[in-house]
Amino acid sequence: MSLKAKSFKGGVFCKIDFSSFISCCYVSPSLNTCLECFNMWSATFCHLSCGDSLVLHQGLGVRLQDITKPRNIHLIMQCFNLFVCLFAEADRRLKIFHENLKTAEKLQSLDQGSAEYGVTKFSDLTVEEFRSVYLNPMLSQWTQHRELKRAPPAAQPAPDSWDWREHGAVNPVKNQGMCGSCWAFSVIGNIEGQWFLKNGSLISLSEQELVDCDGVDKACRGGLPSNAYEAIEKLGGVETENDYSYTGHKQKCDFTSGKVVAYINSSVEIDKDEKEIAAWLAEHGPLSVALNAFAMQFYRKGVSHPFKIFCNPWMIDHAVLLVGYGARKGVPFWAIKNSWGEDYGEQGYYYLYRGSNACGINKMASSAVVN
Repeated sequence: MSLKAKSFKGGVFCKIDFSSFISCCYVSPSLNTCLECFNMWSATFCHLSCGDSLVLHQGLGVRLQDITKPRNIHLIMQCFNLFVCLFAEADRRLKIFHENLKTAEKLQSLDQGSAEYGVTKFSDLTVEEFRSVYLNPMLSQWTQHRELKRAPPAAQPAPDSWDWREHGAVNPVKNQGMCGSCWAFSVIGNIEGQWFLKNGSLISLSEQELVDCDGVDKACRGGLPSNAYEAIEKLGGVETENDYSYTGHKQKCDFTSGKVVAYINSSVEIDKDEKEIAAWLAEHGPLSVALNAFAMQFYRKGVSHPFKIFCNPWMIDHAVLLVGYGARKGVPFWAIKNSWGEDYGEQGYYYLYRGSNACGINKMASSAVVN
């Protein structure tokens, strides 16, 4: 028997051969292993519509041959319902995938830079799902922003190019997971850079501390960098990533003042002129910034320059870390460290056109201050 279908694994489009799955289950000694076989090919969409059933089945721990006994006929029905659910969801995801391909093609045809758009690990998500899970709509709620002191202008004009990765001020790309905590990653990345410039050591600091202990922001449902700076000041500093590890969901605050390895004294807002942002970055370190991330769902590589219709600068919904700038074949760019893992974009980075305030990149640049 050969039953083939198309589905997604980890958000990446792939082909599933269910005959292999059936064979795997036939020789498997337990239902747990059978479902593990299925998970090898099935999509991460299971948790979206069928999660409760999947968890139930994985927790049964019975031997596969036992479910054929009459007294366990309910297990057969549960398995049947699970697979009906999964097939229905696979069909829905396939339709979403095809619609997203059309969007990516439209972005590609109208892009003014050198970007390549296409299939990404987010291609099986609707725009609404993508925004609710990975983005931060709180950023566009301008009335909620805490006003920051204006940073003094940079002492020198911006050099032609600059990249803090080349100067040791940037940690490897991290992954926020299915949690809208980009604001925490943006701020912590900035503080890591500020602490490096002040003390000469690059330390991986804890985003989870902010997710758990910032009482003003909303953890995985979004937050504002201005609030995060204030939370760190009130707490008295930040622990290391090792001491306060990231889980991707809100927990009870477990901050320990004795484990603080970095602190900040205040925070400042950077001028909205892109030339001043570049000069300030080159002089003072990586910056916390935010932007409209619509095009980022389908970005693969190159310098992204979407039309404003795709990237309203007032609809900011994602916080990131600005680490440098330069030009590729004459196209000026910002180098942006994202928090969706190294398998996103260019080794975890997004490159955005510089010089036209694209996607609102200039509207929310800020930095911690370490005296």
